[in-house]
Amino acid sequence: MTIGDTLFERVVEILEQARSNVVQSVNTNMVTAYWLIGREIVVEIQEGKERAVYGKQVIEVLSRQLTDQYGSGYSLTNVKYFRQLYQTWPDRLSIFLQQEGASAAQQKSHPPGGQFATDFSPKLSWSHYRALMRVSNTPAREFYEREAIECGWSKTQLERQIQTSYYERIIAHHGEQGLIAGNRERLPGEPFSPVEVLKSPMVLEFLNLPDVPNLHESALEQAIISNLQFFLLELGKGFSFVARQKHIRFDDDDFYVDLVFYNFILKCFLLIDLKLGKLTHQDVGQMDGYVRLFEEQFKVSGDNPTIGLILCSDKSEAVAKYSVLHESKQIFASKYLKFLPTEEELRLEIEKERRLIEANLDDRKRLSSLDENRSG
Repeated sequence: MTIGDTLFERVVEILEQARSNVVQSVNTNMVTAYWLIGREIVVEIQEGKERAVYGKQVIEVLSRQLTDQYGSGYSLTNVKYFRQLYQTWPDRLSIFLQQEGASAAQQKSHPPGGQFATDFSPKLSWSHYRALMRVSNTPAREFYEREAIECGWSKTQLERQIQTSYYERIIAHHGEQGLIAGNRERLPGEPFSPVEVLKSPMVLEFLNLPDVPNLHESALEQAIISNLQFFLLELGKGFSFVARQKHIRFDDDDFYVDLVFYNFILKCFLLIDLKLGKLTHQDVGQMDGYVRLFEEQFKVSGDNPTIGLILCSDKSEAVAKYSVLHESKQIFASKYLKFLPTEEELRLEIEKERRLIEANLDDRKRLSSLDENRSG
């Protein structure tokens, strides 16, 4: 049985709107909550006698308590950002309905059970506002915020426009008249996926939901990564499994390393990243960045230099390439290689596993299709 295209299109429109509403609700509540936290911090510090010393203590203690209860999303840096959010937009509270009979102390800040709404746009995420807070020029910041809302800019697009001084370039070439939307070509936004927004580490931390590995992997990637994990452990050359989809945060960006091992013979970490496609220079540069970030955040005294391994599984061929920072190349060549699988061994293993996994996935699809035909 088939249904009319018109019905299908109407149902799709309903679902897409509902998904968009969910994302906008998450954006609104996150940013509003962080603004209110920032407001509470400022109110508390302003009542302290020794403001500079007391203010630092307030933020440090609050960060520690929030981290104990809610996790890593409330680091000292993030709590400082909450305060900065309020200080950047101190007049954004549009509705504030207090509980009946609230005390004078409660009325100074957010009363328990109070309802609130702010003038922050539900179309912009916490990451958008983090980027906007870095713009010190108020007219420029207001321009970027307005453009991001009206054009649907992603966080990446917004950051790119800020970094390339889009506002200043318009003023220099066309004056303030150039800021009027009708007087210039506007940069259109990028399509966004509600799934991508909702699986953001910041959103998961805010909602206290687990950030599980399969949120970031396709079925093919999951299967290949699982087999690689067992392959390396079975080699028996000192490998110990550490993490899958290891989360690394740098400023406002989140990265995931597919597999992390520790070799207790070499006393070093091995980071593995799988790409379903051809190897590019960007892939090599990205892995070098992962290695540097990992060393800064997780390496401890006594560990040897971290190394990276890029595995590219393309339909036509597979590539395996170790990524070693320049200062670590000597120790890699003299000590590491005899305990690591060769690039050729890894390449052959990926090719074999991909063929087996794709054949298995194709068989599952055929069986599923047969079952659907029988039930229909």
